[in-house]
Amino acid sequence: MSELFSRNELIWGKEGQAILQNKHIFVFGLGGVGGFAVESMARAGIGNFTLVDFDKVSESNINRQLIALHSTIGSKKTELFKLRLEDINTRINLRIFDNFYNSRLNEEIFNIKPDFVVDAIDTMRSKIELLEYCKNNNIPVITSMGAGNRKDPTKLHIVDISEIGKTKCTFCKNVLYNLQKKGITEGITAVISEESPNCTEKICNEENIKTKDGEHFCFKKYTPGSTAFVPAVAGYYMGYYVVNSFLQQND
Repeated sequence: MSELFSRNELIWGKEGQAILQNKHIFVFGLGGVGGFAVESMARAGIGNFTLVDFDKVSESNINRQLIALHSTIGSKKTELFKLRLEDINTRINLRIFDNFYNSRLNEEIFNIKPDFVVDAIDTMRSKIELLEYCKNNNIPVITSMGAGNRKDPTKLHIVDISEIGKTKCTFCKNVLYNLQKKGITEGITAVISEESPNCTEKICNEENIKTKDGEHFCFKKYTPGSTAFVPAVAGYYMGYYVVNSFLQQND
């Protein structure tokens, strides 16, 4: 008998482990936050994932992203995680979407219903479209807001968006504002930071992205500062929250 998840079973038992094996999680964004989230869930024993990311590893990713090494620069993040997760659990089932997420992909990606969605997208428009879709279709979702420009992982916590008060995080404020315009003010779980953003310089670039179906997206994107600590812990928080929600249902 395999000992792969034997240490997990000492905590939540064989029945809990079997429950996790049958769950299917959709992860959007495989960067600093999403990468640690998906790996923690895979090591917990969740057996099915849909991974969505269009990006390739760059040198600037190395300071914080799980699969970012000098040897992987230029490689697709989806392909790297496919290899990594299959090496962790040879029985894992993966669907890969190497594409920039937008609502036009919903019919293709959500042709099966996930048990949970992990949103680690850092593009505002895409993030809002995903959260709106999940909320309107009663899909459990946890979103990351507030890992950029932070250095203290102890300031992270998990709340419903209705519990987020005043924040100095411009990105978070804009996401909440746009969701509110759509009538969404609660029912979405978020990992956020109480730490005020730290930034010595604002860098704004024009992002030009072409999807696989030929659609072009052009938008201004502010590059946040980022450390090895906060994105990783935010990802672990998300992974823990998803796994624990399934285990609690079994109690």
